[in-house]
Amino acid sequence: MSIEDGLIRYSDEVRLAIFLTLMTVLACLEAIYPRRQYTIGRWVRWLPHALLMLLNTLLLKLLMPVMAVGFSLMAAQQGWGLLHHISLPLWFECGLAVVFLDCAIYWQHRLFHSVPFLWRLHRVHHTDKALDASSALRFHPIEIVLSMLFKMGVIFVLGPSALAVILFEVLLSSMALFTHANLFLSVRLDSVLRPIIVTPDMHRIHHSNLRREIDSNYGFALSCWDRFFRSYRAQPEAGQLGMVIGLKGVELSRATRFSNLLIEPLRKDRAV
Repeated sequence: MSIEDGLIRYSDEVRLAIFLTLMTVLACLEAIYPRRQYTIGRWVRWLPHALLMLLNTLLLKLLMPVMAVGFSLMAAQQGWGLLHHISLPLWFECGLAVVFLDCAIYWQHRLFHSVPFLWRLHRVHHTDKALDASSALRFHPIEIVLSMLFKMGVIFVLGPSALAVILFEVLLSSMALFTHANLFLSVRLDSVLRPIIVTPDMHRIHHSNLRREIDSNYGFALSCWDRFFRSYRAQPEAGQLGMVIGLKGVELSRATRFSNLLIEPLRKDRAV
């Protein structure tokens, strides 16, 4: 069995192992080198986040006979997608596919901020009153399902290989953990990384309680999309330590109780 075949066959196990390892490492680093002091107990937030991750995983397994990797294999068999009709070296095709998928996720993120119904779903993520790696798990189940359908639509049009999709899925989950981390990076290190990838300081601005800052820095992995599409903001108005995280008008119980997170899209206020 080749490495590529092994990655495809055991993609779920590989992704889970990388996710759990990185989550553990980041949680330890956050405790040692926090960017901001915690004002809410970790477990008050971590428990509902873990429950959301469990529910979202089960829901996808129940509703989707195939997901991104399986759908990419189906697309390859049927010849769906642009890349199946272009002869490219595998390494180049994977790199190109990852870049295009990351751009697609950027626009999906903007869409969830622009359409009122989608914003009601997405604001579950933004009601978090603190920010750390666990915030990457905080998404409403319906948003997770819609996001998977969107991703499958992109795969149908683009036609990336299963290996490219696996690499992107690993990149997406890893960068989501990293960009949400309450992790101190020196100004120098942040300035080196930010022209290439989204850093925690860059993404934290997106979780401000100011609408003009919420509607900025949509990128997940590559930071170039925010600059290209003019949604980049370098620093929050109140500074990294002075900015307020979370949406205005959201009390602590609404932001931390699992049942409240599930019914958040039913609330009529925009909570901004």
